[in-house]
Amino acid sequence: MQKLAILALLLSSAAQAHVTLETPSAASGSYYKAVLKVGHGCDGSPTTGISVELPEGAQLARPMPKAGWQVQVTKSAVKPFDNYGTLLKEDVSRISWSGGNLPADFYDEFVFQTRIAAKPGKLFFKVTQQCAQGSTSWVEIPAAGQDAHSLKSPAAVLQVTEQGEAHHH
Repeated sequence: MQKLAILALLLSSAAQAHVTLETPSAASGSYYKAVLKVGHGCDGSPTTGISVELPEGAQLARPMPKAGWQVQVTKSAVKPFDNYGTLLKEDVSRISWSGGNLPADFYDEFVFQTRIAAKPGKLFFKVTQQCAQGSTSWVEIPAAGQDAHSLKSPAAVLQVTEQGEAHHH
């Protein structure tokens, strides 16, 4: 009986092992503090880097510095948009934290802020977890009607709500 309880615990933790967003929803038009939760390494190997691709609809992203890690911001051309009277033609497309060492049995968070310009629906943030040995790409996006829990390596998902629906912290 005890073996079954341990197996059930292992299976439930494996099912929750992907990189997720701490706050699962944000209102369209709001600024959102994204907290990527990393709960494990790659098959026992420590995490040495995290990078996130920002989807269209997430604008003006700014990473939070992280002690012991280098942060790099990559910009790409985007469909021009207005930012308080300035027409922006490029924006942050990727944020990477590297050079750290997060032991496989430890948990940590990687934080950035972004403006949610998307209409209500789902935004998917593709995350790559680099480890001392190997890497995991959390990039799978469910097809229409597919349960994200059935995916092996799901992307972090944000539910965008109508303006004024999300809770403000």
